[in-house]
Amino acid sequence: MTVNVNQRVLKKAIGIGLTAVMGATLLAGCSSDGKSNSAAGGTEAPGKAERVTLKVEIFDRGKSPKQYTITNNFMSQMIQKNFGDPNNIDVEFVPVQRSEEVTKLNVLMASNSDVPDIVFTYDSSVFYRYAQQGGLTDVGPLLEEHGQTLKKFIGDETMAFGQLDGKQFAIPGKRAITGRYASYIRQDWLDKVGLPVPKNTDELYTTLKAFKEKDPGGLGTKTIPMGMSLGSAQLETLIYSFIKPISGDLTYSQRYELPLHEGFKDAAQFLNKLYNEGLVSKDFSLDEDKAQVSKDIQNGNVGFFSEDVDTLFYADGTLDNLYKNVPGSKLLPADILTNAKVDNKYIKSRYASNGMYIMIPKSSKRAVEAVKYLDWMATGNNLIDIYNGVEGENYDMVDGIPVVKADVSQEFQDRLFTSGDTAIISNGKNLGDQAMNEKAWISGFPVNNQEPLKQSIDIANTDTVGPIVFGKPIEAESKYGTTLSDKLNVIIVKTAMAKPDQFDAIFEQEMKDYMSLGGDKLKAELEQALTEISAK
Repeated sequence: MTVNVNQRVLKKAIGIGLTAVMGATLLAGCSSDGKSNSAAGGTEAPGKAERVTLKVEIFDRGKSPKQYTITNNFMSQMIQKNFGDPNNIDVEFVPVQRSEEVTKLNVLMASNSDVPDIVFTYDSSVFYRYAQQGGLTDVGPLLEEHGQTLKKFIGDETMAFGQLDGKQFAIPGKRAITGRYASYIRQDWLDKVGLPVPKNTDELYTTLKAFKEKDPGGLGTKTIPMGMSLGSAQLETLIYSFIKPISGDLTYSQRYELPLHEGFKDAAQFLNKLYNEGLVSKDFSLDEDKAQVSKDIQNGNVGFFSEDVDTLFYADGTLDNLYKNVPGSKLLPADILTNAKVDNKYIKSRYASNGMYIMIPKSSKRAVEAVKYLDWMATGNNLIDIYNGVEGENYDMVDGIPVVKADVSQEFQDRLFTSGDTAIISNGKNLGDQAMNEKAWISGFPVNNQEPLKQSIDIANTDTVGPIVFGKPIEAESKYGTTLSDKLNVIIVKTAMAKPDQFDAIFEQEMKDYMSLGGDKLKAELEQALTEISAK
């Protein structure tokens, strides 16, 4: 291992600006002969009872109640009492702003003294980069010795997301809910135009035209038959209803890889038709964070739209505001968009079974303690308590499900402000199988919104397509992903706004540009990786 070799790799991966510091970091856990400085992951010599410090990353979202800080709060104190003190460990949380996750992680990984013993990211390319450069601990042997409960909780399928070249370089968090998106239609508008709930895309088009022409909301030019934005929930739901999956119910995982699918042009052309006929949000191209479409939905201007499965149903959220702003309105969850390339099924994307990638830097001397901490989290009711607080005060167990108590005091509610970001081994409330997870999730929403949320989850779980797990990094994703992501938005906007007789020419030109910006190399690498999987 030499500094020069690692610097050349780092220049390609994260840019010249971080090369020097990152190169030093990845070598920090290795001596001149390439051996780790921390025997067996950094345990102290046998017989020592010295108290040690375990540093754990935590997202800081800037919303700490006044009596707490992000590093000193009810959850941190509970963890110290129940895990730290019995094991002679001081658990220290290291805050990272959520909006600067990857940038700050790069800085932390470049520090010998400040890098936490447990770090994480949602970005698979970041995980693969650190693993390839030798910056991460192989936790496989440590899990065998200290993490059997954790291994059982995560499961082999999800554990595979954290492997590279047969070694376990990350512990993937386990996602409780894999359904992503559902669609919704204004039942009161349907009643006024005299139409049933549409059952397929063709019927939806007829319904959208009726919404525009008959104006059931009495809104005039404010009527938006179909809400649209550049947000994933709206755009991806439409595109997935046209594309053909790559293999069975699996497809490429990144949004910017959608143009590589058969059927992508069909989706773009359908959006072009809707736009030119005034059936979708006129200014959707300016709405990347879906703020405008959300406002339009709450104001009662939208007849049909797609959204993240849970977004509408929080207290004082989108659904509550719609019903308050528009008396007599009724929103119905409905599976409508059909895919002609897949037997007219209601194809939509699902999440992979993994959440974040939990990693232990190679330079850490507390790898054993880190695995023990994660294993403790998976043991008994510890994860339930982290997510839900104190039984009898924050929640009651009802048929194995933690149910939030009515009229919980603000003091007790404030206990939970770090819960989701502390329970890093679980993305959502994992109680066993997905059915139990969904029941637990639904129970945390306002009573009046629980039934439509259940219907939304059922829709989100229907005819889903998940991501292919290649088990290795796709280098072109790291190299071209940002550029191609921006280009995808350009393709969508330009082709949607094109005059119908100009659509083909504009689409072909934009796709030519997409391929020249790295799409051709991405396509070739993905297809090669797919061939290698098929050959195994």
